[in-house]
Amino acid sequence: MMLQHIDKTERLSRVVVHHGIAYFSGLTADDKQEDTRGQTAQILAKADLYLERIGSNRASIISAMIWLRDIGDFDQMNLAWVDWIDKSAPPARATVEAKLGLPEILVEIQFTVAIPD
Repeated sequence: MMLQHIDKTERLSRVVVHHGIAYFSGLTADDKQEDTRGQTAQILAKADLYLERIGSNRASIISAMIWLRDIGDFDQMNLAWVDWIDKSAPPARATVEAKLGLPEILVEIQFTVAIPD
């Protein structure tokens, strides 16, 4: 069984690749002073870097799990999301309200991605 671990720490790998599927850890914004839309845009930019690194693209995203600190920010998150996704191949997605690890984290997104042959 061949696993590729990308950006490992003592607690996690940011991405694990197994049999042509990449499993992203939950991504958060680096600048947590931004509002929900700004944090979402940062997360999506970070996802683009990982997609490029694994040789994939937005059209190959299988699913996304989105956690919001406040579900009232759903529309703000979606403003960044809709601008970013591949509209010809949108992924399966769920969005829920959750108590996140730090109070300044407003959104966290986890992806499952196919790696094209």
